[in-house]
Amino acid sequence: MNFDHMVGRLRPWLVASLVMMLGALLAPAAQAASVQPLEIVTKSGVHVFSVEMATTEQEKETGLMYRKELADGKGMLFDFTPEQEVSMWMKNTYISLDMIFIRADGRILRIAENTEPMSTKIIPSRGLAKGVLEVIAGTAQKYGIQPGDRVGHPLFGGH
Repeated sequence: MNFDHMVGRLRPWLVASLVMMLGALLAPAAQAASVQPLEIVTKSGVHVFSVEMATTEQEKETGLMYRKELADGKGMLFDFTPEQEVSMWMKNTYISLDMIFIRADGRILRIAENTEPMSTKIIPSRGLAKGVLEVIAGTAQKYGIQPGDRVGHPLFGGH
């Protein structure tokens, strides 16, 4: 077998391997490390969401930036342990969100509804928050989610 023939046979395998390696390297940037269930107990009932966890500094800085869509019932939960004043923004975020600021005891502190895409305006927690749940804009209104409602998730000492 001559060298050119070997290279010709290896090329598809090499290309496939490089594509797979590149995909593995880029995958973490597209999605946070883990997806977990989260419940919000409202007057209208219990609403369950599937949330990506943003726990590392890079995950928290990136958040939902560059995403073109976010399905109803999906979201991202930012871990700001220990409880602290939190500031968010919508830089490089193409979709409008509801930001739900949550205290350490799992009670909702504040909701910033229908945030402005691509804005660098600071969205403050206006009090101590341990977590921030980002969901598609209109979610709070759709499910009747209000300050004082309870969030069930291990981050807040519940399930």
